Parts: sequence; structure tokens; C-alpha cells
Amino acid sequence: MIEDLRTLVECESPSASLPAVAASADVVASLGARLTGAEPERLVVDGRTHLRWRFGPPGVLLLGHHDTVWPVGSLVDHPWRVVDGRAYGPGCFDMKAGLVQLFHALAQLDSLDGITVLVTGDEELGAPTSRPLLHEEAARASAAFVLEASADGGALKTARKGVAWYEVRVTGRAAHAGLEPWTGVNAAVELAHQVLAIQALDRGPAGATVTPTLAAAGTTANTVPGTASVHVDARVPTAAEARRVDDGLAALRPVLAGARVEVVPGPRHPPFEPSSSAALYALACSVADRLGLGPLTSAHVGGASDGNIVAGDGTPTLDGLGAVGAGAHAPGEHVVVDAMPARAALLAGLVEAVRDDSSAWTNRAAVDRAGRP
Repeated sequence: MIEDLRTLVECESPSASLPAVAASADVVASLGARLTGAEPERLVVDGRTHLRWRFGPPGVLLLGHHDTVWPVGSLVDHPWRVVDGRAYGPGCFDMKAGLVQLFHALAQLDSLDGITVLVTGDEELGAPTSRPLLHEEAARASAAFVLEASADGGALKTARKGVAWYEVRVTGRAAHAGLEPWTGVNAAVELAHQVLAIQALDRGPAGATVTPTLAAAGTTANTVPGTASVHVDARVPTAAEARRVDDGLAALRPVLAGARVEVVPGPRHPPFEPSSSAALYALACSVADRLGLGPLTSAHVGGASDGNIVAGDGTPTLDGLGAVGAGAHAPGEHVVVDAMPARAALLAGLVEAVRDDSSAWTNRAAVDRAGRP
């Protein structure tokens, strides 16, 4: 498993580089083919490579991604190494070790019937090209297991906040800042009013966090700004909170006479609510106890994953089944190597448990999906 992880880590795969993602897909395909005996479908969408293995009829969906946030060349400053039981390297924790565990788990099973594996190449970008594939597989699956990295201490992720991005654009009227500023409508001043109104929608940490982020105004230092804008990052724990934030932003109105305000929605992930994972987490605890893997813990987290999308479609979903470690997206990112076999065994046990009671999980997924808008 360590050697397989090294192979994946040393094939750098930043989301921004299509050639790097394509090369990484070849390496992941080779790993999966070796451990399952089957070649994947290569699904290239807008030049970006995703991989899918389908074994028999629909049933259990296993999800992962092979793109990372680390640019090509990161291995120079953050080389692959194993020190004191920890493996280091760009993307090892998020989430190349999860892919290694996934395929080694499949190698433990007597049969792969009823399993689908989808490994995407744009998760770190918010799934712009893989989203239709995720919806397609969610509609077929009775349960989904996401091999994203665990939360602190190996905790499984039983809920994730949804993510919604917006851009608030302000139009004023430009004027010379020295000769006749009073003839202008200052878009920067209007934006300041709007930023305060946006911040007032925040209910964090228990509710939605609504954060104004990247802001810009004006063209030159001696001109009354005629335009301005601010990006907004919203993290929502429930569908109700998502609607509240949507409604609040839609209600923004200009304060200065002559100014205009426009709200442009951007990409979003639905919230992954605890109800989507409750039954699968209980099953995981039972499997872990039977296998002697110790008591499991769970966590609700703010970051989104592909799990949000499939859970949002009504598929029972459990996330955070990947590596135990820390430091995602940061120097010092690492994986606890001794935990990798146990996590693979837990995944194999979960897949078998769902397949042993396939009709119950199929019915549960159908009910959950029927309740979605």
C-alpha cells in the first residue's frame, strides 16, 4: 500500500493542468486494473479525465478523486517520504491514500458484483465536468461511500455544509475625483454598504457562514469608481439555511441614489445533512466492532466534497472513509500509514454488509430520493 501511495503521489495532478490530470488518470487506472482485474472506462469531459469501473448491476457506489490543489513542481519542496510512521507528499492525505485504500479493499472481496467506482478529476474545482456523472451514479446507487480523508483522529464525516458562491456587482457612475466628484456615484462606497448587509446574513458557526471575500472597485486612483464587486462564500448546514441566504442576497438594495446592485449566483454544492449518513454510520460502527477495529467517531465539517452531490440527490452517503492523517492542502500534509490496512478492511466490510442486505438499502435510497425536490 505504501508503494502504491508513493506511485500516486509522485505523479503530480493539479486540477489546473489537464495533461497532468490525464497522466494521473493513467496511473490510477493501472492501480485499479491490477487490484480488480478490470480496466476502467475513461470518461473525458472538456479535456478532463475521469475513471469509472462498473461491476454488474447498480448497488454500492465508491467515490474518490485524483486531482489535487498542489501545482506541478511541489515535490521539490515537499518530497515523498515516510518518517516515523507518517507518509508525506502533495495530495497524499487529500486524497490519494483514499484511492489506495479503496482498491486494496476491493482486492479483499470474493466478488465485485454490484459495485461501481467513480474517480473524478475535478473535485477540487467543485466538480464542473464530473457533476453529471455524479448525478448519474447517485441515481443508480443504493449507498455511497466517499474515500475523502477522515476528520481529526480518523473520524468519519457524517455531515458537511453545503457551499454556495456568489458575486455581488455594483454599478455607479464614474467621475473625476478632483474636478467634480459630486457628479459621480461612488460604487466603492455603495459596495461598502452592501458588504455590511452581506455580513449581517452570517449565522456561524452553528448556522450558515456568509463571508465577503475577494473585492474590487474602480479603475484609477483619481477616478470615482464606476463599478465594484465582491465575491461571497456561503457555507450552509441545511437546505433551509441555503434558502435563507439566497433570499437575503436577493433582497439587497442600493443605498446611494443612482447606484445599481446585481447578485450573480455561482457554483454550489447542496448540504450533506446528518440524516443522509445516520444509517450508514450505525452500520459502520457495527462493522468496525465485528472486525475489532475499535470504536468509531464522527464529525460534521465545513468543507464540501462530491459526497454533498450524491447525498443531495437522496443517496444514503458516508464520507471520510479515506486516510487517517492531517494537513490537507498545506505543508506537512501526511498520512498515518499503519491505519491504511484497517481503513481498507472497514470499507470492504461495509460493502459486504450493504450487499448482504441489498434490498433494504435499495428501498431506503428510493424513499430518500422520492423526498427530494
